[in-house]
Amino acid sequence: MTETTLTNAMLVLDDEIIHGTLCLKDGKIADMQPGGSRAAGAIDCDGDFVAPGLIEMHTDNLERHFMPRPKVFWPDGLSAALAHDAQMAAAGVTTVYDAICAGVLDTGKDYRKHLFGRMIEAIETGQFGGHFRIDHKLHLRCELTNPDLMEEIEPHADRPLLELVSLMDHTPGTRQFRKIEHLITYAKGQGDRTDQQIDHDLKLRMDEGPAYVNANWPRVVDLFANRQVPLASHDDTTAEHIDMAADAGCTISEFPTTEEAAREARARGMATVAGAPNVVRGGSHSGNVAASDLARLGLLDALSSDYVPSSLLQAVGELHRALGQSMATAMSYVTWRAADMLRLTDRGRLKPGLRADIVRFRFVGTTPVVRGLYSAGVRAL
Repeated sequence: MTETTLTNAMLVLDDEIIHGTLCLKDGKIADMQPGGSRAAGAIDCDGDFVAPGLIEMHTDNLERHFMPRPKVFWPDGLSAALAHDAQMAAAGVTTVYDAICAGVLDTGKDYRKHLFGRMIEAIETGQFGGHFRIDHKLHLRCELTNPDLMEEIEPHADRPLLELVSLMDHTPGTRQFRKIEHLITYAKGQGDRTDQQIDHDLKLRMDEGPAYVNANWPRVVDLFANRQVPLASHDDTTAEHIDMAADAGCTISEFPTTEEAAREARARGMATVAGAPNVVRGGSHSGNVAASDLARLGLLDALSSDYVPSSLLQAVGELHRALGQSMATAMSYVTWRAADMLRLTDRGRLKPGLRADIVRFRFVGTTPVVRGLYSAGVRAL
């Protein structure tokens, strides 16, 4: 049996923060009491925040470790996954949905089809082998513009770690990249294609993408209809996008690009997730709606670190300072609200009986510093 007592901590609950003591035993939260403790072996948290471990539902950070530079592929998949795992833990994350992209029409990202199987294998090896610090799950990002999408994803539809599927359409001129100039800037920033190659890819994607989207959408929905895996739509821009997603059984709208889409998602009972980097930077890098505005309007349910793991706690601090939201409310976007969205009933709250996924942190100025992490009660950091 393992037992840990954290005392002199600011405990982050669903709707308030209290000074108290938290006891962890055998991988679960055993007890929680206000005030301090003088029990032998109790860890003095020195007034740090102690909260449920962060839940990250959509990050492509793993890919960065498999390809640390353009067209440079790391040969050891498990070591790449372990580096990613350590980085997520350092950011305070205890549950991560590793977003792996299936299908791509953009020739500038054709490397993804070569990484797809390797990344899944590495995550399964690390998770089932007990090599990771934190809990990993698979998030299958289905790029609907790809003609070979179904052939790529069908063999993986019953993977035991697969717990989230998103429907993506990155056709230039729609959704995230309805402002094509932002897509061109993004493509040029990668620095691995000429202007002529970028123009060719844009034309190809605009000419062929919509037909593949129309064909693949119902096929992906049918494939996962009876597998009890949450479905998410991606980069919803219009009310029609939301209605199509809701009618297909999607329960999550990932990164809605407009207030209109976020409002319709709320009306249709879909949860919304926005990018934490959007909050930290003060707006979208693609010129879309600001995540802080969605939070201010009550249209935000969760945050994702997307491409910057440390942005989760940074965004929490920013929402607290800039919007005047309570720390408990700001933390809810990365803890219990995310857990509810993903149907995780065993974590996301400081509550006896739940999984002991715990993060201890403080702010140094405006910078969050993670000072301790427990995954299922085991010290991970």
